Amino acid sequence: MSRVALVLGSGGARGYAHIGAIAEIEARGHEVIAVAGSSMGALVGGLYAAGALDDYTEWVRNLKQREILRLLDPKWSAGGAIAANRIFAEVEELIGAQLIEDLPLAFTAVATDLRARREVWFQRGPLLSAIRASIAIPGVITPVVMNGRLLADGGLMNPVPIEPTAAAAADLTIAISLQGDRSAHDPSTPAREPAAPTWREELVGRVRRTVGREREREVELEAPEPIEPDPLRISDVVGLSLDAMQGLVARYRMAGLPPDVLVTVPVSAARSLDFHRVTEMIELGQRLTADALDVSGH
Repeated sequence: MSRVALVLGSGGARGYAHIGAIAEIEARGHEVIAVAGSSMGALVGGLYAAGALDDYTEWVRNLKQREILRLLDPKWSAGGAIAANRIFAEVEELIGAQLIEDLPLAFTAVATDLRARREVWFQRGPLLSAIRASIAIPGVITPVVMNGRLLADGGLMNPVPIEPTAAAAADLTIAISLQGDRSAHDPSTPAREPAAPTWREELVGRVRRTVGREREREVELEAPEPIEPDPLRISDVVGLSLDAMQGLVARYRMAGLPPDVLVTVPVSAARSLDFHRVTEMIELGQRLTADALDVSGH
C-alpha cells in the first residue's frame, strides 16, 4: 500500500472521471493523504476529503437531464451564463460548514485571481467557498468576489495543480488530467494550411461561372445566410477554447514537475457541460486509472 498525493485536473463534466479514478486507487489499497484540485477537480476532491463523495455520486447518477438543466440556474445578465447556486445548495447539504483545516487529509482548491493574474490556493477556511471559487468557468459560471479578489476557474493558470501536493509525505503522486489529446495521432506541432475562401467568395465564383458577370452583384446581394453543417453552441465554443488553452498550460507545467503516475482523459470524451454523462465518465476514469497504474506497477 502506498501513501498517495492525488491531483485532480479541470475539465468540466469530464471531471466525473475523477470519481472512477478515486475508486480504482482505493480498490488497490492505496491511502490518499493529500488532494489538490482545480475546478471540477476541486469539487470532486473536496467532497472526497469531506467524506461526502459517495452521497454526491449517488445523487448525480440519479439526476435526469431536465433536472440538470434546472440546477444549472441560468443567469444571462450576470458575469457568467450559469449561477450554479442550486447545485451548490445541494453540495452544502452534503458537506455543511466544514473547514479545510479540519478535514482528515490535506486539501487544496486552486482558483485564479483574474485581476492580479495569479493563482490562489485555498488551504484554510470554508470548504464550500473554496470549491465555489475554483469552479467558476469564465463565461459559463459566474465568478466569485472574495477577500477583494475576483476569482475564477483554477484551471486557467494551473489545470493539473501538482505543486500544492509537493510537500506531502507521499510515496506516490497520481495526477488525473482531463486535457488529453483528442487522438493519440494528433500532432502537437502547428498546422500549416492555406486560408480557405469564405462562403461569400465561393458564392461569387459560382455566380461568375453560371449566370455571367452581369448577374454577379444582384445574386450577391440576395445571397442566403450560410448553413453551418455542425452548429455550435456558445458553451461549445467556450469549452473548446478553454480546452485548447488548458491543454497547453498543463503540458508545460507538468514538464517541470511531472507526477509519478499520469492518467489522461481525452477532451473528446465529453463536452464541458455534458453533466448527464456521469456513469460513462466514472467508468472511463476507473478504466484509464487502472491502465496507468498497471503500466507503472502500482
